[in-house]
Amino acid sequence: MNDYRILITIFLAWWLAQGLKIPIARLLKGTWNWRLLFAAGGMPSSHSALVTATATSVGLYAGFDTPAFAVAFAMALVVIYDAVGVRRQAGFHAQQINTLVNELLSGHPISEKRLKEVLGHSPLEVTVGIIFGFLLAFVIWLVWH
Repeated sequence: MNDYRILITIFLAWWLAQGLKIPIARLLKGTWNWRLLFAAGGMPSSHSALVTATATSVGLYAGFDTPAFAVAFAMALVVIYDAVGVRRQAGFHAQQINTLVNELLSGHPISEKRLKEVLGHSPLEVTVGIIFGFLLAFVIWLVWH
């Protein structure tokens, strides 16, 4: 394939999923947070959207019976598992450590730099990212095919 349809789809999935975090956070929390455009975590999972759009696009354009799709699918499984598993647990650990620091060391002259707590995604955020990535890839394929 000599065009960039798959790459464009992948980029759009990531960019649009990241962009959706801002109005969704506004609806849920009542404030605009433009930093979410470049932040990890949040609704929807842009990681899940990106890898799902990748696997779906490779399957649609190159074939679901190709080695390229198998690699893209395997990569998607690893990233999705990481987003909802390992990275989410790291976020929980950061919350607990921040709580300990606040409770045990308040008032002492130590660094007040907090650990980043939103590293991973809830299962709902990942599910929405997967659905978003699949639908976006499929719609682009329908329009561009």
